[in-house]
Amino acid sequence: MTTWFISRHPGAIEWAKQQQLKIDRWESHLDNLNEINEGDIVMGTLPIHIAAEVCKKGAKFYFLSIDLPINFRGKELDREQMLNLESSLIQYYVQKYHC
Repeated sequence: MTTWFISRHPGAIEWAKQQQLKIDRWESHLDNLNEINEGDIVMGTLPIHIAAEVCKKGAKFYFLSIDLPINFRGKELDREQMLNLESSLIQYYVQKYHC
């Protein structure tokens, strides 16, 4: 089992390090889904279709949730801002729905 943290944002990476999470792989992007295995844990921010593929492979997906006020949108957050905004990791199961 591998635990991944996916984010290109320095503030998010520093926030995760402060949480004392056991992370095996730090990646700015999840470029190769073939590296994800059943039982892996993937944390961070992913496009929804990639999150669905992670879940389909039997891995767990934890979304980095930030209740972002409008005046913070489009700006890089540092670790302190993420702490003040009560950022958290929330597990989701994402599945593609076929109409």
